[in-house]
Amino acid sequence: MERYILSCCSTADLTKEHLKNRSISYICFHYELDGKEYIDDLGDTLTFDDFYAKLKQGATTKTSQINSEEFEAYFEPFLKEGLDIIHVCLSSGISGVINSANIARTNLLEKFPDRKIYIVDSLAASSGYGLLMDRLADLRDEGKTIEELQSWAEANKLYLHHWFFSSDLSFYIKGGRISKTEGMIGNILNICPLLNVNFEGKLIPRYKIHAKKKAIKAIVNKMVENATGELDYSGKCYISHSDCFKDARQVADLVESTFNNIAGPVEINNIGTTIGSHTGPGTVALFFWGNERNN
Repeated sequence: MERYILSCCSTADLTKEHLKNRSISYICFHYELDGKEYIDDLGDTLTFDDFYAKLKQGATTKTSQINSEEFEAYFEPFLKEGLDIIHVCLSSGISGVINSANIARTNLLEKFPDRKIYIVDSLAASSGYGLLMDRLADLRDEGKTIEELQSWAEANKLYLHHWFFSSDLSFYIKGGRISKTEGMIGNILNICPLLNVNFEGKLIPRYKIHAKKKAIKAIVNKMVENATGELDYSGKCYISHSDCFKDARQVADLVESTFNNIAGPVEINNIGTTIGSHTGPGTVALFFWGNERNN
């Protein structure tokens, strides 16, 4: 069997155990909390509960992507072992990290001309990105070559759907995704915006929904409308949340009661510290395979 490394960034928002069990390597983003630097290491250094508690207390946060030198230091040991690499990046519509990965690739191929390094733009984020990685791990385990994996990812990544809602708009206002006026009115009127990731991998507000209960129904309705096979959907479904597990569990329960053929229980993950720095608490995201995201 061809020997290669399947790799992603920590922003795929899967657990360390999940990544280990699927033999997926990863490299960590960085973030600051009240001026102190942390590694986005899947909740090891700072637990997700503590991270979101600090945000609720008013802590300021900002994120920084992985630079090319870090990618080189991460990739090089694999290449020295004689392993090829396919690394899938966080969406270019959200981060410029793919540019750093490509710079590292160019530099390393000069040192290791006999090796292969493929860099893929996932056009995905959080556990949607994780759902893509999990499918690629399936294909690798089926014996697909690194070229077949790269081709499959490029051909199929836009069939992955991301739908989000949030009951706390403050961080969307800070990030400029929702205007200050819209956010103030939304909070007063208990509006939960429904957003998705478009064909360019950008997070786009789509609907304004009054009350969280209606948002939970609306997000599952989007799965009914878009999932492969509609109600006969038989793929996996992931959910991620930022300090609102009960809301995520309600979405998961509704998904499982709506789609009888779904592949196993819905997997619920935490929105990690990088993505969570931009969403803040109160966001639930639903991920599944469906029709092609297009213009």
